[in-house]
Amino acid sequence: MKIESKVVHSGDRQKGGDYVPVTTPIYTATTYSYDSMERLDRVLGGEEKGPSYIRYENPTTSAFEILMADLENGHGAVACSSGMSALHISLLAALMDRPRRIVAASALYGSTVSMLMNVLGPMGIETAFADFCDLGAIEEAIAESKPGLLLMETISNPLLRVGPIDRIAEIAKRAGAPLVVDSTFATPMLVRPLELGANIVIHSATKYLAGHGDVLGGVIVADQENFDVIKPLAVTLGPSMSPFESYLTMRGIKTLSLRMERQCSNACKISSWLATHLRVECVYFTGDPAHPDAATITRLFPKNLNGAMVAFELKDAGRDEVYRFIEGLKMIVRGTSLGDVHTMIAYPAISSHRDISPKQRLRMGIRDNLVRISIGIEAAEDIVGDLDQAFGL
Repeated sequence: MKIESKVVHSGDRQKGGDYVPVTTPIYTATTYSYDSMERLDRVLGGEEKGPSYIRYENPTTSAFEILMADLENGHGAVACSSGMSALHISLLAALMDRPRRIVAASALYGSTVSMLMNVLGPMGIETAFADFCDLGAIEEAIAESKPGLLLMETISNPLLRVGPIDRIAEIAKRAGAPLVVDSTFATPMLVRPLELGANIVIHSATKYLAGHGDVLGGVIVADQENFDVIKPLAVTLGPSMSPFESYLTMRGIKTLSLRMERQCSNACKISSWLATHLRVECVYFTGDPAHPDAATITRLFPKNLNGAMVAFELKDAGRDEVYRFIEGLKMIVRGTSLGDVHTMIAYPAISSHRDISPKQRLRMGIRDNLVRISIGIEAAEDIVGDLDQAFGL
């Protein structure tokens, strides 16, 4: 099946009795009983498929995991309670029997940087940062630190850089280090990192996958070698996604292809309009032909699906001017998330990269006049109209 059909059908209608519900129900039970102790023994031992305890397996969550493994063409998936828990489990698992060193992209989500420096650092796990759009810089960082894994984002947050995942995967393979990719901004509709040679891909299910602002969750999809380490580690540490969150995410994914088509189309229109506005200094958008990574984007992304995130800098603006602009918006939602059906605006300096020092933010290219918009499915004219009236204040 093509991915547009997979998002509708994969994971549903798993046989568990004499009847099959057409969509996956919410199984709220924490524990499952079997008439035969021998069968329970086999289930608990992993010799036979079946739920026993919710931290090990839940029918609703298992269906979501089947869906995600299918969408990403991975060996298996593990659903987690948040995107950050998915990242944490992935990094710990990948470093289990490898050098406790990481080479990470210099352009990353602020909380990811905080995890690397403030959580993993004190545990003795060292991180070196490199420009993942510069293959030479990656090679140099690997030669110097000899890492146990490489970490990057498909589309970086918030400046939307796109590294050549396939070529980075080749470098990682030569170094004997798995490549971990946070693909939250891209979703499987744009890029499937495992198909390009990555070993582990993670998503914040809170964002585009669920898509409606009512879920907290994350998911890991991996190749067999890494999945066989990730799954038991996740069971032991227990950051399990709840059945209700799994159900809502599966329900959201059924419209993922339609939502992404509309959101990507809207993003093209909004970014083009912003680029002509007198109050806009610079626009960042993966569909811009002048994007610094345009060749990689053209090669790896489907035609007309360039992503739905847009960032831009307000001309001659400081924090006060940015605040006034954002407060002037009437329809666009002020919030720290992204990927929902409604358009949302965030100010990275106080949200996604709040925990990064001003000097480090500046080194990352995140200036105090930068805002980030997650484009929704509304009429593009209404999004433009709201931005325009806010600029006019």
